Amino acid sequence: MAVNMRACLVALVVALAFLFFEGPAMVAATRSAGASVTVQHLRQVRSFLKRVNKAPVKSIQSPDGDIIDCVPISKQPAFDHPLLKNHTIQMQPSSHPGGPYGDSNIAPHLITQTWHQNGKCPENTIPIRRTREEDVLRASSVNWYGKKRPDENLQKFHPEAGVTTGHQYAIASSAAGNYYGTEVSINLWKPTTETTNEFSLTQLWIVAGSYNDNDLNTIEAGWQVYPYIYGDANPRLFVYWTRDAYQSTGCYNLWCSGFVQTSNQIAVGATLAPQSIYGGSQYEFTILVWKDPGSGNWWMRVGGTYVGYWPSDIFTHLANRASLVQWGGEVAPSGNGQTSTQMGSGHFPGEGFGRASYVRNIQTVDSSNYLRSANGLNLINPTPNCYKVRSGTSSNDWGTYIFYGGPGRNRNCP
Repeated sequence: MAVNMRACLVALVVALAFLFFEGPAMVAATRSAGASVTVQHLRQVRSFLKRVNKAPVKSIQSPDGDIIDCVPISKQPAFDHPLLKNHTIQMQPSSHPGGPYGDSNIAPHLITQTWHQNGKCPENTIPIRRTREEDVLRASSVNWYGKKRPDENLQKFHPEAGVTTGHQYAIASSAAGNYYGTEVSINLWKPTTETTNEFSLTQLWIVAGSYNDNDLNTIEAGWQVYPYIYGDANPRLFVYWTRDAYQSTGCYNLWCSGFVQTSNQIAVGATLAPQSIYGGSQYEFTILVWKDPGSGNWWMRVGGTYVGYWPSDIFTHLANRASLVQWGGEVAPSGNGQTSTQMGSGHFPGEGFGRASYVRNIQTVDSSNYLRSANGLNLINPTPNCYKVRSGTSSNDWGTYIFYGGPGRNRNCP
């Protein structure tokens, strides 16, 4: 009887503590977030934040408002994945692809990340953009925060699926075959979006499997403007992956377990700067993603920095090779009609360098771990009055390239 009474008293103390301390905070947060946010939802959000925001050894306040947490490399979100519980970190790739690395005579300026202005992360840590409560509250569901929904037609330009309504593209695609990576130099812009829940991005896709069988595997990387996710209109470096056609696996950046980061210099999800100026200075960065022959992991290098890798264990088809590689721009309208969200610079390819956005030195990695210029590209732009793409080949500094983009809604694209 005394034991039961003691247990009841303990439970009462805990309940009172919640009412006096967490309860008012929950109510205040709920009011500030809007009447539609319930206390239960707020609890789910905070539980998610505890999982995704790992304890840092140092934090850096970025001029753009981000907080960059320097987290011990062994404590990063990747190791929450059940397949990576006993994973041994590969700190460097065993090798990188050989082949041509073209340098442009036009020499566009290189980019950096805004948070670098206020500090750097120590060795044996990785920089992670802190996810805030307001970021997650913008999402309709905690379970879908930072993910692509399978019913949003996000990758329906895949040859097996055919073009559908929904997201719009201006991309180049390789022929079907066996691929082990790609390298490209990507022009950086700051397109405007019509609404905060629309995005505009430029990226590469490494693809295997199919939509029809719900076993589509992708590795994706590039830059995106996505106010719904980040809370601002800055262009940000991003990565993504899935192995089941976006049904349940994968996410942007480090919001779920999967991508293993090794660099203490680059933060995925952080702002890239400066951006290109229409008719003025052009800025770009190079991304190389390839399957390391030694480990089988898919490594990513940005500029001269090895950022990290997607372990082969998290994939099915991509555990072996890719069957398709694609490059270019994508826009996500929020409704059924045409959007005025810009792709790339917001101008059509015909305006050329300095005005239209580009992806240059498009190369693929073959089975010998060698980079070869991509040839015979298929161009996909289902709404050419809104967004266009055109390709070309230079004998010297640009290799295979595309100009792409557009303004979206205009007099020829109602």
